[in-house]
Amino acid sequence: MVPSAKIFACRSSVDLAAKIAKAYGQPVGKVEITEFSDGEFQPSFEETVRGGRVFLIGSTMPPTENLMEMLMMCDAAKRASAKHITAIMPYFGWARQDRKDKPRVPIGAKMVANLLTAAGATRIMTMDLHADQIQGFFEVPVDHVFASALFIPHIKKLKIQDLTIASPDMGGSKRANNYAKWLESEVVICYKQRKKANIIDKMTVIGNVKGRNVILIDDMIDTAGTLTKAADMLKDKGAISVRAYCTHGVLSGKALERIENSQLTELVITDTIPHASLPDKIKVISVAELFADVMKKVHHHQSISSHFLE
Repeated sequence: MVPSAKIFACRSSVDLAAKIAKAYGQPVGKVEITEFSDGEFQPSFEETVRGGRVFLIGSTMPPTENLMEMLMMCDAAKRASAKHITAIMPYFGWARQDRKDKPRVPIGAKMVANLLTAAGATRIMTMDLHADQIQGFFEVPVDHVFASALFIPHIKKLKIQDLTIASPDMGGSKRANNYAKWLESEVVICYKQRKKANIIDKMTVIGNVKGRNVILIDDMIDTAGTLTKAADMLKDKGAISVRAYCTHGVLSGKALERIENSQLTELVITDTIPHASLPDKIKVISVAELFADVMKKVHHHQSISSHFLE
């Protein structure tokens, strides 16, 4: 007999957790967060989780309280005798720190992986990690879901003629090539040089985009500097239109202003990171049904390979 499964939400992903729970077919479990006057907090499950599977949903974007809350929820579930604890982080924060790119810096993604397993997580579920090798940082199973399962059907419905897929940097070339394969389109790569983080010095394109409708593909959009500069450059190189599909809409700093003032026709993101409001140029596709389906299959020990288009 398969043990029961319960879904709980961290405060970072309350709305998304509600959508996932609805698609899954059961309500979100009751969690009470006690806050102290100094900012410390304590989560408490208000229903039994003994012997069952617990799905904890919470993206871990800054502030660090979001990560701390996920860790404390894992620990609470472990101490409440849950049999399986699945930490579902649609957006895995700190993923850009996946290596030592200069002396005397931490590998933040590895540290977070260690913290999650130490807190009691027995399985990790996430979407479009900044680097695929982060899966190897964990000693527990990782279900790495791709937004391409949502984006590719959406792009196909647009029926865009003379389509070219573009990567905004060299690091995303593999992702762009996979999209191009599924969409049977051409692919180009934007090459950028940085002086320091979030500041681009030079950018050029490898490939021809004249007379093409271009779609930029990336795992996240943070300050939007790279993406908007790439869009403007591609238009200058003769592209008819430029769209962008980015899984995680971090959208920090002057991102919204840059997107509005850029030559992007539209930007499509998912709801892995919540936003109170967004301009009309930005469209949001929900990941709720995708995660709910993967959760059901994991819980019933079924294959999830159909969700991997990459």
